[in-house]
Amino acid sequence: MRNLVLSILCCCVTLFMSAQELNCQITVDTQQINQTNQQIFKTLERSLTDFVNKTQWTNKKFAPQERINCSMVINVSQYNSDEFVATIQVQSSRPVYNSSFESPVFNFNDRQFRFIYQEFQPIVYNPNAFTSNLVSVISYYVYVILGIDADTFSLRGGSDYFAQAQQIVNLSQTSPFLGWKEADGNRTRWTLLDNMLNNTHKEYRTVMYNYHRVGLDVMADDPRAGKEAISGTLELFKALYNRRPNSFLLQTFFDAKAEEIQSIFSGGPKINVVRLVETLNKVAAFHSSKWGKIKF
Repeated sequence: MRNLVLSILCCCVTLFMSAQELNCQITVDTQQINQTNQQIFKTLERSLTDFVNKTQWTNKKFAPQERINCSMVINVSQYNSDEFVATIQVQSSRPVYNSSFESPVFNFNDRQFRFIYQEFQPIVYNPNAFTSNLVSVISYYVYVILGIDADTFSLRGGSDYFAQAQQIVNLSQTSPFLGWKEADGNRTRWTLLDNMLNNTHKEYRTVMYNYHRVGLDVMADDPRAGKEAISGTLELFKALYNRRPNSFLLQTFFDAKAEEIQSIFSGGPKINVVRLVETLNKVAAFHSSKWGKIKF
């Protein structure tokens, strides 16, 4: 009986320890600056890795195999005392049902990332206050990753996570850092989230669900049906393009998906892709070289 109780306790502890949502690889790249002492950057990298992967971001339980694979690469271009000027490349993926394939769902380079950091300072997320730009930016992207991932499994399933990201944006409005306000540019954290939640761009979230859940997730059992579903749902982007020809979300979607789409429609069972290629060349002309490689 004692051994049984101990086994149950061990299982409970294991479940608690593995309940975190993300499996995030964080890299602090200093190749652009001349710094021989790398200690503070390594400390920052370790602290952020622990912060993202060990914080409980939601009230849901994630088994180890359910954790979202993602990465954040912080490219430091300037460093002076405790002030950092950098960019942050954020990527995430989700598994495809009945396969070993990971499908990229988010790929974004944020070029407005300036923050203050002193070695060994605590990195803690407070959902009710702006404590530092470092914490706010990283936490914002955690919730964006969670929201996009949830959207691929249920229609608009990420709304609660996007609402939390919106709270971070709202709390950051009075900070002196760029990227949080409408006036800061057209490829910012403010713009990304505004587009996600704005009904003007409603097709994006519908496509994210249909593409993955109705398309990719059935391809192991019925490749033709999966390809037809993906081709059909991409047609929805024409309505978004007609309203917003230079849509930030269209660029974000195809930055993550262009190579995958090219691969899907360049092999396997044949379907009619004439209309699809026309649509892709219209809504994502910036990837036309890839669409030209779709052969049938």
